[in-house]
Amino acid sequence: MCYDSAMLDGSRGEGFPGEKLIVLPSFVVASFMSDPLSSRVYPTDVGYFPRASHHYRNRADGCKEHILLCCFEGTGVIQMGRRQLALTAGQAFCIPPLTPHRYWADGREPWSLLWLHFAGSDVTRYPVDGTEVVNLGPPKDQEEVKALFSMLFGTLEGAHTRGNLVHAATLTEAILSAIFSKEKGNGWEAGNSVFTKAIRYMHNRLAETLTLSDLVSYTMVSKSYLHTLFHRYTSCSPMAYFYELKIQEACRLLEMTDLQVQEIATMLGYSEVGYFSRRFKQRVKMSPRAYRSASKLPSDGQ
Repeated sequence: MCYDSAMLDGSRGEGFPGEKLIVLPSFVVASFMSDPLSSRVYPTDVGYFPRASHHYRNRADGCKEHILLCCFEGTGVIQMGRRQLALTAGQAFCIPPLTPHRYWADGREPWSLLWLHFAGSDVTRYPVDGTEVVNLGPPKDQEEVKALFSMLFGTLEGAHTRGNLVHAATLTEAILSAIFSKEKGNGWEAGNSVFTKAIRYMHNRLAETLTLSDLVSYTMVSKSYLHTLFHRYTSCSPMAYFYELKIQEACRLLEMTDLQVQEIATMLGYSEVGYFSRRFKQRVKMSPRAYRSASKLPSDGQ
């Protein structure tokens, strides 16, 4: 993670209405790096700054991660050395690691930014060398990117379980694919679009008993193609991924609400709390009640 002068001296604090900002602690980043399922591409910081007037960043030594800036409203300016470019609504740009840079919002029409710091062993699969502004495409494509960011926020705001971290890494890869897939050719773009469509469908139906046939009908591709896509992006089958999402949501609800285990099981489509508890313990290695108790322990000295 990197910190810049504007953040440290407090002279230009954010405070934008509706902003979101998640800076992952070093032990979480270390978990990403040590796990083969998440080390390929993973997030370190993510945020949303709406209509960010007076937004300014100056990093004389650059940042050790890649910085993805996605502009959805207004305009901003990015400067790297002698190169200066404007980033306008519907565009994205990636600043490479260790590249000195500055960027700031336009004074009259300040940008609304979704941004992401990311790293990993496979980032070079994407054209993230900072040479081109990328068009995010029509509103439909832009909404897809926003939806993926929303899912990433929700995942990172939950518990730091291995499943959540692997899911966050998968979503980071999906964001990059959604933005840069046009550079990879139609086959890559089509595959990413189907994968993104599938995981959004899953997220919206965590309370249901989803089947592979349901997913096939919705995405209008074959079962074998779906399996290929999910193994490409997640190293597991579509239905295994769906049940992983259910467990991640259960962890979040156990940690952040006072709902009873029976209520959580019902919310996630389980008619029998005993079956839910067995599935949860199989994945998390402790019962839902034990997980809740452990999550409420103070972190000091743990």
